Amino acid sequence: MGLTSALNTSLNGLTLNETTIDVLGNNIANAGTNGFKASTVLFTTQLSRTLSVGSRPSSENGGTNPRQIGLGATTSTIVRDFTQGSVTNSTSPSDLAIEGDGFFVLEGADGNVFSRNGNFTLNSENLLVNAQGLKIQGYGVDDDFNLIKTQLSDIEIPLGDLNVAQQTQSIEVSGALLPTGTVGSQGSIISTDTLYDATTGLVATGATTLQDLRSGAASGGSSVTLFDTIPDELSFAAKKGGRSTGTRSLALDATTTVDDLMLLMNDTLGIADATDAPSAGIPGTPGVTITGGVITVEGNYGTVNDITMAVGDMIQTSDSSAVPLAFTKSQASNGESTLTDFIIFDSLGQAVNVKLSAVLESQSSTSTTFRYFVESVDDSDQNVFISSGLVTFDSNGKVSDGADAIFDVTRNNTAAVSPMQVTVDFRQLSGISSASAGSSISLSSQDGSDPGTLTNFVIDETGIINGVFDNGIIRTLGQVTLARFSNPQGLLESGSGTFREGVSSGPPFLATPGNFGAGTIQAGAIELSNTDIGRNLVDLIVASTNYRGNARVISSVQELVDELLILGR
Repeated sequence: MGLTSALNTSLNGLTLNETTIDVLGNNIANAGTNGFKASTVLFTTQLSRTLSVGSRPSSENGGTNPRQIGLGATTSTIVRDFTQGSVTNSTSPSDLAIEGDGFFVLEGADGNVFSRNGNFTLNSENLLVNAQGLKIQGYGVDDDFNLIKTQLSDIEIPLGDLNVAQQTQSIEVSGALLPTGTVGSQGSIISTDTLYDATTGLVATGATTLQDLRSGAASGGSSVTLFDTIPDELSFAAKKGGRSTGTRSLALDATTTVDDLMLLMNDTLGIADATDAPSAGIPGTPGVTITGGVITVEGNYGTVNDITMAVGDMIQTSDSSAVPLAFTKSQASNGESTLTDFIIFDSLGQAVNVKLSAVLESQSSTSTTFRYFVESVDDSDQNVFISSGLVTFDSNGKVSDGADAIFDVTRNNTAAVSPMQVTVDFRQLSGISSASAGSSISLSSQDGSDPGTLTNFVIDETGIINGVFDNGIIRTLGQVTLARFSNPQGLLESGSGTFREGVSSGPPFLATPGNFGAGTIQAGAIELSNTDIGRNLVDLIVASTNYRGNARVISSVQELVDELLILGR
């Protein structure tokens, strides 16, 4: 019994140390495997054979201790070391390392699997995958680039395939305005000859149709037909501040009136009147009117608003003939002024041209006030004028009132968001300038941009994937999520550095990096194996020694058995 027991015990010892060597060999073999977690074999004793349970002390005897012979050892468990491995930088922005607790979630063939190996790349479908093609799971985004945290989805980073634009929502204007210039006191005044209604023989009114409009003599005398082809289309462009206003058009038919013509002129010239900005109190009586058969155009104050019109500014498009309507200028606009042209962008990234001008409106002993005008030929409303307001400077040349303004640009029939609202910051303007330098303004910054293509991405420590577009826009493309387990030792290894949920691991608890105990993400880095080569080699020597020791016991038992066999001969 004794020798047989010794043989069995030593055989157990051999098996245990073989298991230890297997585990150590696996640890050492995976010393270069990213995200690998080393394991350790733990032993426990088996039941002992009891020779005596011992005796209690008595008056005659001090008692005896139990006598037991162990029957060897068995494997208690194989423990995986989930402590942090070293993190090293990589050359790929898609490589991710977890610093702290948690596992990447990957979509496997039979459900999600979990891994610490963050060696990821983009596949042909622009999905983030590991070396085995398993797709990393996280939170995607909606059409407005807002995270969708209600369900896990594949992480898509469509480099070169995604285009976005940024609508301009705010602009900043800088420059210097001359406080000692001429205060605006008058606008341009341009008039036509007296016009008549061919049907009534009376002077024309706003209700006179263009096909009845005549210039020259009244009924019975010589006159000139102004619009000889109806129906047709009329285009109109003039000059304002020495620059072309851009062209606006009007469809002509039998019902088109002088009022329609005057509206076209007003809108093309971008004249701002009291009805356009009632709270601002635009000075003078700007607009286009008809009195006594004479159409009169009165512009806004400021030399940049000075209007020039001539025969040929109105063209009937059917034959490209000029409308023979003469204009006489009797007054020019005055007032210290300046303007700037710039481009902003709608929600589709389409360029919207804007003209911003400023005119000196008033001076006092303590302040200077300039009026600004905003115009856009790309506003889908007929009138290019958009907005007007006041900016006041104190005695130190600082903006004291009107630092912020808002204007809307209508973008109907463009598929873009309409109206697009833009906030203007005038705080960078100065009310100090020299007479030699004069006044000047310019766009110093804006937050809009034209369409751009996704060219790069950056993943932050919370797993947020920020897409970088070649127009400077940054958009959220998704977020990497992590899974935690109440008992990670209960996970089942499923190969290729992945684990599956085990019966004792508990279900995965999903968390975003840095929250609810989950670790953070380091992009462009890889977590290395946590195998301790030195420690494993020492343990290998110990296991080998133990193996030889158990083998020696078997050899000794064999020798004893041989002796017994010799005695029996």
